[in-house]
Amino acid sequence: MSRAVVTPLRRPERSASARQPARPRKTVALGNAAAPDSLAARLFLLAYDPERGRLTARSKLGKLLRAAILVDLQLSGHLEDDNGRARLTTRASAPVDPVVAGVLAELRAVGPRRWRRWIDRRGGVTVRQVRDELARAHLIRVEPYRVLGIFPSARITLRHPLVRRHILQSARDTLRPSRLVSRVDLRDAAIVVLASTADLRTVVTKDQRTRHKDRLAQLAVRVGPVVPALKKSLQQAQAAAGG
Repeated sequence: MSRAVVTPLRRPERSASARQPARPRKTVALGNAAAPDSLAARLFLLAYDPERGRLTARSKLGKLLRAAILVDLQLSGHLEDDNGRARLTTRASAPVDPVVAGVLAELRAVGPRRWRRWIDRRGGVTVRQVRDELARAHLIRVEPYRVLGIFPSARITLRHPLVRRHILQSARDTLRPSRLVSRVDLRDAAIVVLASTADLRTVVTKDQRTRHKDRLAQLAVRVGPVVPALKKSLQQAQAAAGG
C-alpha cells in the first residue's frame, strides 16, 4: 500500500476580512492523487456519503458551493467586505481554479452586491462545474444514467477515498478544544463552518453541532460575512419551500 505524503507550504492565518493577500496554500499529495485546492471542490467531496454511495444535501449544495467560492476569493485577497457587500480589490492575478475564476468574472461584470446575491446565483450550474472539474482531476467518476429510464441523472463514485478522508479529518480537527481558535487554519475552519451552517452531516453531525456550538460560532466570526449570508439564504429558501 502506498504511503500518504503530505507536503505543507505556508498557510494563511489572517482573518477572512483582512485585505492583505493570502500566503501560498498547502498542497496535499495522497498516494497518486492530490486534494483539490478550492474549498468548493473539497466540500463537494465531503458532501458525498461513502456509506450510502451517493451525494447528499443536493438541495443545498449549490448555495454551499457558491459560499465556499466567495470565501476562497476573500482568503486569496480578491474580495473584501464593504458594509455587507462583496467588493473587488485591486488584485490582478486570476485564480487558478476555473470555477472560482468564473465567479470572480461574474462579480467584475456586475460590481459590488450583497454577499447573499452571489450565493443565490447559478447554484445548479456551479455544482455541475465543480463536479466536472473533479472528474477531470480523476478524483470522482461520473456515470450518466436515467431515473426510471426517463429523467437524466449522474451516478458519482469516489476514485480516491483517502483524499476525502484527509480533508474531513483536517476540517474536524478545528473543533478540538486543545486548538486555539485564533490559530486554526482559516480554510479548514471555513469548511467546517460552512458545512455546519448548511447542516451537512457528512462533515458535522447533529451531535457535534450541539457539543461544539460555541466554538463553531467563534470560528464563524473568523471566516467572515459569507457565513451569515449563507445562513440567511438557506433560511429564506426553506421558508419559500414551506419547510
